[in-house]
Order: sequence, then C-alpha cells, then structure tokens
Amino acid sequence: MNTRFTRRDFLTTTALTLPTVAGLSRSPAKAASNKRNIIFILIDDQRYDAMSCMGHPFLQTPNIDRLARGGAHFKNAFVTTSLCSPSRATVLTGQYAHRHGALNNRTALPAGTVTFPMLLKNAGYETAFIGKWHMGRAGDMPQPGFDRWVSFRGQGIYYNPRFNVDGQHVQKEGYVTDLITDYAVEFVERSREKPFFLYVSHKAVHANFQPAERHKDKYSDVALKLPASMADTEQNYKGKPAWVRAARNSVIGVDGMYWGRMPYDKFIRDYNRTILGIDENAGRLIDTLEKLGMLDSTLIVFTSDNGFLQGEHGLIDKRNMYEESLRIPMIVHCPDIVPAGLEVDRMVLNTDIAPTILDAAGAGVPDSMQGASFMPLARGQNIPWRESFLYEYFWEEAFPENPTVFGVRTDRWKYMWYHGIHDRNELYDLKNDPHEMTNLIDDPDAESTRKEMAAALNRLMNGAGVDRVPSW
Repeated sequence: MNTRFTRRDFLTTTALTLPTVAGLSRSPAKAASNKRNIIFILIDDQRYDAMSCMGHPFLQTPNIDRLARGGAHFKNAFVTTSLCSPSRATVLTGQYAHRHGALNNRTALPAGTVTFPMLLKNAGYETAFIGKWHMGRAGDMPQPGFDRWVSFRGQGIYYNPRFNVDGQHVQKEGYVTDLITDYAVEFVERSREKPFFLYVSHKAVHANFQPAERHKDKYSDVALKLPASMADTEQNYKGKPAWVRAARNSVIGVDGMYWGRMPYDKFIRDYNRTILGIDENAGRLIDTLEKLGMLDSTLIVFTSDNGFLQGEHGLIDKRNMYEESLRIPMIVHCPDIVPAGLEVDRMVLNTDIAPTILDAAGAGVPDSMQGASFMPLARGQNIPWRESFLYEYFWEEAFPENPTVFGVRTDRWKYMWYHGIHDRNELYDLKNDPHEMTNLIDDPDAESTRKEMAAALNRLMNGAGVDRVPSW
C-alpha cells in the first residue's frame, strides 16, 4: 500500500453527511397530526442471512418472514461500527461512533446527548424501552426519553433475570426473550390516548447462546456446511493481513473460540436454536397488534445491532469490516404505507434508523443526525441515495486481536485501511468475489481502483468530521 495517511490527514479528512447529498430525505414526510404507533425491534448479533426468507439451509423463521413478506426487506443494510454499544448509540443518535463518543462497550453516551426517543416524547408520544440497554456502564437505571422502563444490567442472563421496572428491581422466572415480550405485549395492550413508541431490545442472540428449553434439541441432526474460507490453508489466507490468521487461536477465532469453552458444532446449533425464541416472540407481538386491529397502521422496524461471523476467514464474533460482521437484517412493516413484498437493494445504515423513525412519526430530524430517512425507499419511491459509506472500528484493549479499521464500501468495492498494525490493507471486488477471498490491494490491475477507493475514504471522512479520534 503506497498511500500514506498521517494523523493530520486523518483529522482533516472522514463519513458521508447526508444533508449535503441532494434529494435525501431529512424532513418529516407526514403531518404531526397523523402520528402512528411505532415498534422498533433490535436483536443482538443476528446475521443478515439468519432468516429462512434469506435461504438459510435449515433455520426456520416464519414470523420474521411474515414481516418481510408483508413489508419492505432492505437486503443491503449495514452498521457503521460492528460492536454492540457503539451501534446501539448510533441507533439512538443517528450519529457515527466518533461523533456520539461511545467508542466501545465500556463508554456510555455522554450526559445530555439527544436521542430520537427524547424527540418522540417531546412530540407527544408515550415511549417505552424494554430489554437490553448495554450502553457502557450505565447499569439498569431508567434512561432519559422513556416513560416506561424495563431493563437489566449489562448483558443480562437468559434464564430467571432480574429486571429494573421503572426504578424498582423485580426478580422474574422464565426465559428472557419470553419475558421481554410479556412486558412488550402488556405495553401495547394498554389503553391510551397518545400514540406510542416501543423499543424492544432483546438479549438474544448474544453468546453464550442459550435457547429456550423448548428449542434445546432442535437442529441436532442437520448437517452443517462450513464456510469455504474457514479452512486453515495457505490459499485461504493468501494476501490477507497477518492478524486474520493469527486470530484463529484467539477468543474470536474458530480454533480458540470463547476461551476454548464451546465447540464449533454447538456454537452453530445453539445460535440458531436461540433465534427460534426471537422468531416466536416476534409472532406474539404481530398477533397482538392484529388482535387489536393495529397491525396495518403500526410501523414495525426489525433489525440487529451488528452482524456475526460464523467461521468465515477463521473468525467468529464481529469487530471487523468483513461482510458477515457489518451486514444486518432490516425489515420495515406497515401495510398502510409500505408495499408488501418490496425488496430494496439500496445501502441503508444504522445511522438512518433515528431519522427514519422521526420521519414516520412526523417529527423533525435534527441537523446533528448524520443519517437520513429511508421511509421514501420503504414506500417504494425511487429517490437519490448514497453510493458509498464509511465504516469505523476502534481497537479495544479487551480484544487486541482486532485492529482499528476505517473503510469505505460501495455497491461493488470495499476498501479497508488499518491503523496500528504494520501490515497490508484490503481491497475486494464484491461483485466477483462476494466472500472476500482475494485481496486485490497489491494487484497491479486494481491499482487505479485502490487509489479511487483511498480517495473516496478521504472524502467520506472529511464529510463526517471525526471529532473524537483517539490520540495516536
């Protein structure tokens, strides 16, 4: 890699600020008097293809599929940082991690940060948060912007969790995905005069995976197909940065996963078994809305906080820019305004979620948000949209195997620039190499593309304004 970035270059160069792109929607598309109920469902670590409607070889998700059939399925949805707390903070703020400041799982959102639930509450919504907060070390205490609060400390536990319910601790018996949905259904069924916004944030499908008792023996007999890039061969790692192969024997690699406590076979089966509880409980919410006559008019957004590798390149977990790490499911369901069976190929980001929900609510989108509403796309409109986006991940002391990476992805190309390691960067032609097997960074025939992508990274970084860069 001949292009040399200095600290000054970086600080004067960084993510597409969508207000500068002609035609992207940042203003409300509906009058405030027509506020509709909104449910946002966030899953933890669900891959973009962990749904039967995406052709999974054995996982069956009939209720998630129902949402996709009855609404818009965004097949190219991504996170801008593939890590729990930064991504969740991005969802709330519509900002990149370098802007909102939650760079890792130990840093909370700064006090006074404006989030979209605050704006919905100010716009006349009754708001509720139910489930996993996991924002730095904020604990389980109620957070600003929510009238109703049901959460737990940190990652929580799968069985018999202790909830903080509006400031009071309540010990519950049962499976956490079921219990979260119990509280969600109770909130939806409540009689009210205001429109409501419900944020359902599941613990599942975070490791260590524990399926519901009723699902613990599912998929025991299915044959598992290993990713082609998982084999520890010279061909698989030809051209890859050295850190990728070295990570095989770490906590985030297939040869040392979770400190050697979980074999790969159990890892895959329990991951998919745990998603079954997510799907069943999505069905409970759908059925509740249908029973109340609210399904067609309620906006449902279903997504995940990041993707999850399952052996690709010898890696598990997330924290990198490979496709399985940064791609997420994204479904928008509201039959009153969203055409059934719509498939959208445009690239949408987790920075867009806050503007989208505010747009659907008829509330204003503040200039502090770096994303844009994709409601026009969900309605089937053909509008100008982004052609590239910035990705960022900041090195964590607890996971030293993963270097800091900044990158840019287009519909066809991906460029990854690593900081803190003296090794090669990565360039992939996703059209001809969707599984990222052949690094073109040193290919003479790709030299012009490499330069174009490096320049694109500079432009995107300049547009975003990285104002919370760690010292280096």
